[in-house]
Amino acid sequence: MHLAELNIGRLLAPTDDPRVADFMANLDRINGMGKRMPGFVWMMEGSGEPGTGNTEACLDGDPQFVANLSVWETPAQLQTFVFDTLHAKFMDRGKEWFENLVQMHFVMWWVPEGTEPSLDDAMAKLAYRETHGDSEDAFGWDWLRAHAAQ
Repeated sequence: MHLAELNIGRLLAPTDDPRVADFMANLDRINGMGKRMPGFVWMMEGSGEPGTGNTEACLDGDPQFVANLSVWETPAQLQTFVFDTLHAKFMDRGKEWFENLVQMHFVMWWVPEGTEPSLDDAMAKLAYRETHGDSEDAFGWDWLRAHAAQ
């Protein structure tokens, strides 16, 4: 099994607004770094237009709602990318670019090797986690760490 993850956020401004320019200018850099990391398997891609990442995949028709969906071989490899690379510095700056969401915005789940989950599949996992909490079917970092130790 591989590990899928979905992270959603709502930008404070449209993608061409100066308030999110630094975020947009670094999308290709950070995504490219992730794709070169050991354990990276797949990432939902946008149009390929430089500096747009996957921002075309807006949620609920709202172009400021953006999603990152990827698959990794192991939790440890995803964790290294998220917390131990330049990605972490940009994640720390998230409040500069993203609204503070009250609803659930992150989920992980297991997928069979070779699976490229759809955004609809991922959003269903997110909704499941928000409704039912962490479980074998949809979980966050704390649940994963607690159950990896068993």
